[in-house]
Amino acid sequence: MSAVRHLSAQDAASAWQHLLWGDAAALPAWQRRLRLPLRMAYAIGRDLAQGRLTLAAMSLVYATLLSLVPLLAVSFSVLQGFGVHNQLEPMLLQALHPLGAGAQEVAGRIIDYVDNTNVRVLGAVGLAVLLWSVLSLISKIEQVFNMTWRVQHQRPLAERFSRYLSVLLVGPVLLFSALAASASLRRNVVVQTLTDIQPLGWLLQVAEGVVPFVLITLAFTFAYNFVPNTRVRLKPSLLGAVVAGVLWLLAGSLFAQFMAGSTRYAAIYSGLAILILFMIWLYIAWLIVLVGANIAFYLQYPEYLVSRERDLRLSNRLRERLALLLMQAVVRRHYAGADAADAEALAHELGMPLTHVHTLLGMLRAGGYLVPTASEPPRYVPAQAPELLQVQQLLRHVRRYGEDPQATPAPPAGTPVAAVEARLQQAMDEALADMSLRALAVDSAASTDAAAPSQPAT
Repeated sequence: MSAVRHLSAQDAASAWQHLLWGDAAALPAWQRRLRLPLRMAYAIGRDLAQGRLTLAAMSLVYATLLSLVPLLAVSFSVLQGFGVHNQLEPMLLQALHPLGAGAQEVAGRIIDYVDNTNVRVLGAVGLAVLLWSVLSLISKIEQVFNMTWRVQHQRPLAERFSRYLSVLLVGPVLLFSALAASASLRRNVVVQTLTDIQPLGWLLQVAEGVVPFVLITLAFTFAYNFVPNTRVRLKPSLLGAVVAGVLWLLAGSLFAQFMAGSTRYAAIYSGLAILILFMIWLYIAWLIVLVGANIAFYLQYPEYLVSRERDLRLSNRLRERLALLLMQAVVRRHYAGADAADAEALAHELGMPLTHVHTLLGMLRAGGYLVPTASEPPRYVPAQAPELLQVQQLLRHVRRYGEDPQATPAPPAGTPVAAVEARLQQAMDEALADMSLRALAVDSAASTDAAAPSQPAT
């Protein structure tokens, strides 16, 4: 009996692996439609299991605890000028609602700290430290988002400073103004009159319940589009924000139930219980934000879902193949008179992760095979006439890229290793002869089309 169960478990695992990573052509249509969401769920679970998301969430909790009071102090100072600073405590209570009865205590403590932070008496040094604490939090969030989107470089310092200030000055005003408008609308006489008329009253109650979800989704969408140092499309960021918003509401409801039965934690930790639970909620909240960001990333770049691993490793053969495919795509566009493609378009066309495409584009630029245009984002065109660029020279450049002759000297002449290398290079030169990139991209494609058998008319 145990052997039968073992075989059935093996069959189930084999079927699961085939569904995720097998030949898509052999699957039914309904299974092919399930493949993307299943692979995405696998990728999110893998990133959680490997600790990438959990460690990032922990670091953001630490940064938030250090910068929360300065952030609210700066926001409070800005909101005072617009007359909506009274909405700060209700907004905190809404954000801390999962803490249950402890939300009032935490919000009250934070508001007391904010009130005691008098910006006028801080002086130049104190104000600089206050702003640095706030900007460091936003910078940390940008670094984590850049890691999610596989971005290697942060924005220039001047651009970061202007963006961070816009978040500090404009973001709180828009958010609290929307909450104040929503609250004043509920108190409006006309709205209260409509509430007594059914089914308008029921619809208004439903809309009031949907408003928090809409605000959370819009805030997440704004963060996913504005924070990473890359171009994020609206549809992936919106879908990721919707999933994160649903998780946020579900986690908040579950955490509130947990808080209702957490009296034993108060007995164990005494006065520190509410602080520990507040840190746990911060951790859950950041984890949800990062899960939504990863969903948005995988929706925009499904090429990263083709492998079981988070980052596809490029072997020497794959590096050479990708270089040839990139040059082939660029040269074909060149001779077809089509618009040049940027890195993202080339990644989608080849079905390869964007990070690897960027790496190979850097190699090809360094070898003088491609040049970027002045557009933003840059597009790539041949650096010379493709008929003057030899395939064997391109492969030789890719194979030797990054070598340091000082650190790895060539084997002495006449040794067996030197003889093998010479024979390999001679075989490649003879096989490719004088084949140009034009022949690779255009002439070979034309000969392949001419040799293909014609299909009968249907």
